[in-house]
Amino acid sequence: MTKYKRILLKLSGESLMGMQHYGIDAQRLTDYAAQIKEVHDMGVQIGIVIGGGNIFRGLSGASKGYDRVKGDQMGMCATVINSLALSSALEAQGVKNKVLTAIRMEPIGEFYSKGKALEAMQTGHVCIFSAGTGSPYFTTDTGSSLRGIEIEADVMLKGTRVDGIYTADPEKDKSAVKFDEITYDEIYTRGLKVMDLTATTMCKENGLPIYVFNMDVKGNLKRVMEGEKIGTLVHN
Repeated sequence: MTKYKRILLKLSGESLMGMQHYGIDAQRLTDYAAQIKEVHDMGVQIGIVIGGGNIFRGLSGASKGYDRVKGDQMGMCATVINSLALSSALEAQGVKNKVLTAIRMEPIGEFYSKGKALEAMQTGHVCIFSAGTGSPYFTTDTGSSLRGIEIEADVMLKGTRVDGIYTADPEKDKSAVKFDEITYDEIYTRGLKVMDLTATTMCKENGLPIYVFNMDVKGNLKRVMEGEKIGTLVHN
């Protein structure tokens, strides 16, 4: 038995760098694919969104003089590159999957629709949602919230390099205290940056809980699915 039957897994692009300063670390990618396979083999339906920060960030590009819209479009393309890399790693482990894009770019991936995504997941495919929302000025956090709500996921699992949400940045403040659970309203009042405000509000208004955990520890994704309390649950 698993705690959730259908999940939206959000992975950061930066986490794919591993110990590198840029791009995709092959070992980190393989480790992620192995964790996803473990959960897929448990019969869980899986949708995935990956950021593109290991390759290009639209906001940072805008600060360097890029047009914001074009910068965001470059960031969308970066998420497609990461999605294709994860797709390849999953295939190498025998996991059927589909890359769905928010912008038409056949034959690289199929154009996203809710119907296609649900049909694919119900037939045992992992769905990788790329190119964000397809529109500029939205982050991949917002893309994750949108896809999670659309596919009627039980939870959004936010895989990070930190084991949950703290009162402050635990990498900077050693006295920071971890939350086992926290409400959306507490996140607002405390000014905690779990995701961007648009993404957080979408999850709150549509009743999609978020579970923040450390994806870089092997086996953690399966532990979450088995109900082990290793991260922080965000709920209404």
